[in-house]
Amino acid sequence: MTQPNEPSELRPAPAPEDRPADAARSDDGPGAEVVSIETARAGRHPYPPNVPTDQIDPVTGTPVLQGEIVRVDTPGEIDRDWLADLAEKAKVRRRIVPLWLRSRRDAVDTLKWVSMHYAYVGGYQLTRTPKYAAKLAFRSPRGLARLVGGMVKWTFDLEGEPVRLAAVQKADPENYLKLSRQRDARVRLRVWMAGLSLVTLLIAGILVATAATPVQWGALAVALALLGTLGRPADRPLIDRAVIPTTVEKLTSDIVVRALTAISVSGINAKNPDIRFVAPITRDGPGWRADIDLPYGVTVADVMDKRDRMASALRRPLGCIWPEGDSAIHEGRLILWVGDKDLSKTNVRSPLLKAAGHDVFKGIPFGADPRGRAVVVPIIQHNILIGSQPGQGKTASVRVLASGAALDPTAEMWIHELKGTGDLDPHEVNCHRYVSGIEDEAIGYAADSLTLLRKEVMRRAAALKALPSDLCPDKRVTRQIADRRSLRLHPLIAIFDECQNLFSHPEFGDKAGDDAEFIIKLGRALGVVLVLATQRPDKDSLPTGVSANVSIRFCLRVGGQIENDMILGTSAYKNGIRATVFQPGADAGIGYLVGATPMPKVVRTSYLDTPATQHIANRANALRTGAGTLSGHAVGDRPEATGPASDLLADILAVVAPSEAKIWSEVVVARLAELRPEVYGPWMDLEADARAAQLTTALKPYGVKTGQVWGTPETGGKGANRRGITRDDITTAITQRDGKRGSGTAS
Repeated sequence: MTQPNEPSELRPAPAPEDRPADAARSDDGPGAEVVSIETARAGRHPYPPNVPTDQIDPVTGTPVLQGEIVRVDTPGEIDRDWLADLAEKAKVRRRIVPLWLRSRRDAVDTLKWVSMHYAYVGGYQLTRTPKYAAKLAFRSPRGLARLVGGMVKWTFDLEGEPVRLAAVQKADPENYLKLSRQRDARVRLRVWMAGLSLVTLLIAGILVATAATPVQWGALAVALALLGTLGRPADRPLIDRAVIPTTVEKLTSDIVVRALTAISVSGINAKNPDIRFVAPITRDGPGWRADIDLPYGVTVADVMDKRDRMASALRRPLGCIWPEGDSAIHEGRLILWVGDKDLSKTNVRSPLLKAAGHDVFKGIPFGADPRGRAVVVPIIQHNILIGSQPGQGKTASVRVLASGAALDPTAEMWIHELKGTGDLDPHEVNCHRYVSGIEDEAIGYAADSLTLLRKEVMRRAAALKALPSDLCPDKRVTRQIADRRSLRLHPLIAIFDECQNLFSHPEFGDKAGDDAEFIIKLGRALGVVLVLATQRPDKDSLPTGVSANVSIRFCLRVGGQIENDMILGTSAYKNGIRATVFQPGADAGIGYLVGATPMPKVVRTSYLDTPATQHIANRANALRTGAGTLSGHAVGDRPEATGPASDLLADILAVVAPSEAKIWSEVVVARLAELRPEVYGPWMDLEADARAAQLTTALKPYGVKTGQVWGTPETGGKGANRRGITRDDITTAITQRDGKRGSGTAS
């Protein structure tokens, strides 16, 4: 049987009686036939005639080979829950209260600006009152002539004369007579009205002439003002403009569609762009905002890739165009903000310049977004990573955070400026620990700070655990706890600028990376904050354990996707958060801030030069002196060492006998605590597993690995496999270390 989908060329030839009448026999062979191709095509049935009619879909005319007919798209309206529909519509609501009234600061700033604007306009116009009076007096004769001429024309209906003359020229006496009667009726009424007006003016003139002098001058001023206004030329306004209007073109839907179709994004068709505006284009701060649904399949990242071309299409500077997405709705929701002024030419003034003090628990004023809204970076319970290419404002961003922390007298500051240029020197007078330099001594000092911070985190964890639940219900440092200095749980902000010089150091780098990762993971809730800044964000100079666990990231201009994702997080570049769009030099101080706000945001940081920073540091020093919170380096103390002089490898050999080839880590820790309790004693405060992990971490910089070893408890008992060390590994590590030191001295 012929299958329904079998090509017609393979079907059996029609019987002779069914052949077309114009078919002719061929001389090429028996039974051969030549058939006209058009006739053959016209006679073909789209489906074999052997398919029963009851198996043909009545709607589409196609056969149903098996089963029942199923319609993919159900005709008619779909039954939907009205409450669900209402909830869906209510997801995006227009704000009842305008943006500038949603915060006290924005409202005050807006009202202040409006008041100053109109005060300026009023003052400008007031000083030009004599000029305007002279203009009116000069134009009043022309105004009088226009007034008299207009009254004459109106009284005698002279404006209708051309129509009456046209009737005469057309030899239309009936129409002319009709217009003449209409004119006579108008003139009779208007003559009386004009006469009454003249009489009224005459009486008013007599009254003014007999009135007091001030009244006469007032009437003269009014008359000159009215006549001068009537005599004004059409192209010369009386009042000058106090403010020249901006030449920025108003953003409209046509302009936006034109720009989006001009940037050649795949999926946006120039003839049928399918771009939908979900809300009216409105003013939003110093610019225009457009909320747009891009065509199906087009993402915000596709548009952000072409930001420079969009700036060209909108005829605006690149620093005025800031597209961003709203992935909370969908990946195609574009929020296009077009500013009036280039962000790179905007100076953001820091409120810290005039602040009498600050509370780090409320965050630190960091800068402003393109719309001019203040951006505050939370400090407590966060760690911060800042990265960029050289010269893009990284250290200036660190300086803002350091200034905010310095103005809180309860916050302890540790600053390590590992570039050696002294950019953070003004805050040296407020620091418990401070170093500036790139030499090995400075790097070692910074590494010691991380070691001390690690111990401080462990101490704080125990202290916080011991606090009553009514004082510390969430087991984290609060302002109430920080104010109790006896608890020593105040905020501790440790800044490491150019941290790549520390983490990539051949001697201190590995251990410093482990300590930093430990502090970042555990110190967040304990009031210990790390601020790391680097200009070389790669896996060698920025450990992945560090970059993966910081909660707030600020990335200024970087060169590529890898550096972008090292600072802003995995897939940031793919999601359209790209610090590569900033221009080198021109966009210094502008970067993407992630983690400090609900959505990633472009931020222009406040700029504090050295004199401004010194001014803040001096004020902070006075606050700390008055509160009695200066300590360490700020009061001239010697650098705090990481502990008494000790050698971990040598100490292990001292407590592990040569006969003990392998030994449990927890046993080694117990013996080390007995040998040097001031150094290793805190390790015994940890759980057994944590002690072993602590020893593993301490040995890692020396290349010594721990593993499962067989042993028995020193107090007796059954043997077991536990984490431990091999004594030969310790001796090998000492030999290699001493060999490196010897070669370094010889060189």
